[in-house]
Amino acid sequence: MPPVVPPFLIGLIVAPMAKRLLKPLVRGVVTTSVGLVMEVKKAAHEAGENIHDLAVEVAADMVAAQIAAGEGHRPTEGAASNGEQDEARKDEARTPKIRATAGAGKTQ
Repeated sequence: MPPVVPPFLIGLIVAPMAKRLLKPLVRGVVTTSVGLVMEVKKAAHEAGENIHDLAVEVAADMVAAQIAAGEGHRPTEGAASNGEQDEARKDEARTPKIRATAGAGKTQ
């Protein structure tokens, strides 16, 4: 009959060997995963920049089309011109604002 070896003795012998074999394997998996994540992050950032650039180009084209369509448009007689609107805004900005304070209505 063969000798019986307790399982904990097998574990004591196999554990250091498994550590030597598995540590480089796990390190390689982690290194590859981190590198892959960095590449995906970089690609996503570049795609976002491309989408942003495309949106800016479309907005510029739309503004150019609106300006081209509005060149022949004149304001009506009752409407204020841009210069008059700017003057009205400046006048509003110059008027002092009245601020309510906690002690405004109290007398001494």
